[in-house]
Amino acid sequence: MDFNRQSAQVSLAFLIAATITLGMVILTGVLLGQSFHGMEQARVTAARTTVHQLVISVNDRINSITQPPATALAVLRHGPLTKAQTLPDRLERLPVIADVLDSSEIVSAVYAGYDDGDFFLLRKITGDSSRRFPDVPEGSRYLLQSLVWKKGQPVGLWRFYDRQLRLLENRPLPDYNYDPRQRPWYQAANKIGGMQLSSPYVFFSTGETGLTLSWRAKNQPGTVLGIDVTMDDLDDQLADLNQTPGSRLAIINRQGDVLASSLAKESDNTILFRVLDKRDSGAVVQLESNGKDWYGFSAPLDALPNQQLYAVIGIPSDELLADVWSVLARQTLVAGLIALVLLVFGWFVSRQVGKPLEQLAERVSRLSRFRFDTRIRTDSRIREASRLSIALDDMAHTIESFQNIATALNRGQDLHQLLRDILSQLIRIVGQERGAIYLFSQHESQLKLAVAQELDCPTTITTVSAGMDDNGLIRELRRHVDGHPVFAVLRNRSRKLIGVLLIEMEKGEQTGLSNDLIVFVDKIAGSAAVAIETRELIESQQALLEGIIHLVANAIDAKSPYTGGHCERVPRLAQMLTDEAEKSREGLFRNFRMTEDERYEFHLAAWLHDCGKITTPEYVVDKAVKLETIHNRIHEIRTRFEVLHRDADIRYLTACLAGENEHLAADERQRRHRELQEQFAFLAKHNEGSERMPDDAAERIRQIGAQSWLRHFSDRLGLSEDERQAIAGQTEPSLPTPEPLLADRPEHRREWGNQKPPVQRDNPANRWGFDMEPPAHAYNRGELHNLTIRYGTLTPEERFRIQEHIVQTICMLDALPLPDHLTNVPRLAGTHHERMDGQGYPRRLPGEEMSIPERIMAVADVFEALTAVDRPYKRGKTLSEALGLMHDMVRRGHIDRSVFELFVRSGTYRRYAEQHLRPEQIDTVDESLFMQP
Repeated sequence: MDFNRQSAQVSLAFLIAATITLGMVILTGVLLGQSFHGMEQARVTAARTTVHQLVISVNDRINSITQPPATALAVLRHGPLTKAQTLPDRLERLPVIADVLDSSEIVSAVYAGYDDGDFFLLRKITGDSSRRFPDVPEGSRYLLQSLVWKKGQPVGLWRFYDRQLRLLENRPLPDYNYDPRQRPWYQAANKIGGMQLSSPYVFFSTGETGLTLSWRAKNQPGTVLGIDVTMDDLDDQLADLNQTPGSRLAIINRQGDVLASSLAKESDNTILFRVLDKRDSGAVVQLESNGKDWYGFSAPLDALPNQQLYAVIGIPSDELLADVWSVLARQTLVAGLIALVLLVFGWFVSRQVGKPLEQLAERVSRLSRFRFDTRIRTDSRIREASRLSIALDDMAHTIESFQNIATALNRGQDLHQLLRDILSQLIRIVGQERGAIYLFSQHESQLKLAVAQELDCPTTITTVSAGMDDNGLIRELRRHVDGHPVFAVLRNRSRKLIGVLLIEMEKGEQTGLSNDLIVFVDKIAGSAAVAIETRELIESQQALLEGIIHLVANAIDAKSPYTGGHCERVPRLAQMLTDEAEKSREGLFRNFRMTEDERYEFHLAAWLHDCGKITTPEYVVDKAVKLETIHNRIHEIRTRFEVLHRDADIRYLTACLAGENEHLAADERQRRHRELQEQFAFLAKHNEGSERMPDDAAERIRQIGAQSWLRHFSDRLGLSEDERQAIAGQTEPSLPTPEPLLADRPEHRREWGNQKPPVQRDNPANRWGFDMEPPAHAYNRGELHNLTIRYGTLTPEERFRIQEHIVQTICMLDALPLPDHLTNVPRLAGTHHERMDGQGYPRRLPGEEMSIPERIMAVADVFEALTAVDRPYKRGKTLSEALGLMHDMVRRGHIDRSVFELFVRSGTYRRYAEQHLRPEQIDTVDESLFMQP
């Protein structure tokens, strides 16, 4: 059949199904079109009816809101309150005013302003207003605000009442300065007459936004009565009139001010103003705003004709006729279901006609697209189609086996599993069931059984050597392996022996071991040999990397006799806590999971987290007292005290020889001896640095250090080159020369020079994001500088050296050519001194920028440091002491709360303690104490 004729053919199954489907699509489209047209007509009619009803409802609602206050105001303008000139007279009307306040939820205050400046107001105290008057007495229901002018001065008074109008507090307010005559509500009512409705404004006392109804007294010119109505109350009333959730409803005056709205103040009222602009049209307005269609209507409200108010309504078109759309949707769904049923029926009929040929064509097509895992065989009554499917199915299985071998060779990670996969696929290709792979040991010069599949064979073969050729090796193997195996020698790229593959040939026609089969297995085994060599190299390199890491960690621990084991214990504790985090399904750890690469990356980072300590001087890490450098310099100072002690003896002997009073000289010598003993004991005590040094102690150290002793020997002899450079440029004094007992000499300080680390944020060489401030000098070994350390034993320079180890850790690890799956090792290893509040080092990272493994590393490092018993400057804490300190660190934003609580809740701290702490450190812990904020 030629190509042009073939391309003109149409599938029978497609023709049947397409005919039925096309008919249903046309019928459904006609029906839906008619329904849509009817719905559009109904939408306009419904919108017009709805907006007229809303306007009537708004008028009724405004009347219901304003009439009660207006009625109450009409009654009050005729009452005695308008003529009352004194506060007692006005207080007699409190019950009437209280009844007015209680008669309506929207009335917040009733008041009167007089032409002499007096003011009398009674206000309800509700939940919202009590927050604006936070110091109201308990049980207050009403607040009376009174202002009376006496002798030209305003006298302010606030009085608080309960529900029964019992006086709770009488509070004079000398600074209450409020003139009602200056307020718009007073001026409008007094000037114009008649009841006045103000525009929205902010009430003087409460800060609320609302409206005021005001009316001049009937027979008392200059007296104006007022009632406040809050906008929030009007908004709540209008919100009840919303026809749909998305409707906009507002009352707007002639100036365009929104007096009340059914929405929050910050909501978008643009659609309402656009409707108001077209109010003269007198019809329903159709608008589009923000991608939505709207129906709008505006009409004047006759509830307050003198205010020229308008009710403006906007309703989303899709909400207005939501029920109609719902009916149309159901109709569409029914029509769709009918079409779907007929479509399925059409496809069923067509598939029954052309199913066998279509299946075969599709599956063969998948073979052309390299889908060899597809089952080709089909059940067909056509003999040729059935036989063709069987042949193609066998071919697909063979090709799939080759693919599986390639996948196993290229993707195998574990050597043992790689060997097992290779053996299984090769056995399957040749149609057998049993086989084995031996690996050659260069050190032991023997073949060792690596994997076997249902084959009983020797575990080792010792009668082989690396120099044997393939034929000799196979002959030797046949002496040890029974049956009919086919052997393939595995050699690497250098043709060195790495192993042997054997397959037991016991099924079908292959027991004859044809040359074609042997060649085939040998070629496949060659690829397997390369993959095995590659995997062995990777595993050996990984083992080498692990060895180097352990070497570095052990070297750091061995460098100091006091921190031995830290680099080993922290990774173990961190891994224990990481395992618990992966098990947890709560809070921060709900979705926390680590891949194998991430887990190995974290493992390396944990072991290398302190590798920078290799650059930190040992005497700084181990500094136990303040004067310690390479040795404890308190011994030098003690020697100077010995000199002063002998000077006292010399002065005594000199006085005796000079004929002075021997008893007085002896007393002076004893006094001086006692003074020197006490001074040295004082210095030695503060050299320990075990407690905080107060200011007076530091001052006394300086006073003791100011004493002088006489030096007779040159301090320029026997110096190192570093010491000579430190005193270069200093003139040597003539001997003998007095020297202070304690001093901070220039040679005690070492400058940074070109060795200053790039840790400042604005340093161009700082590409790691460090944010630290180095001290002015690299070292300062001044005696006063060290002895007056306020906390601990480290100077700022030495503390920076300690902190710099993390900088060196990041720089050292960043310089390594790490593979892609280990690129986070420098960051993971270098963030365990960061804090959740962003005050850690070296980058000042806040907690939200730290990953869960980084937070875990910080907790593990802190707990190990607190409980370690090998530190010279502290004892190892008990469990309860360590957890208590860490709980305090959580409150101060030092470590993460979620990780700490997981650490306690999971019992990880106790399992670690049982392995690494002394029995006396493992005390009883009340875990509930550490689960509280």
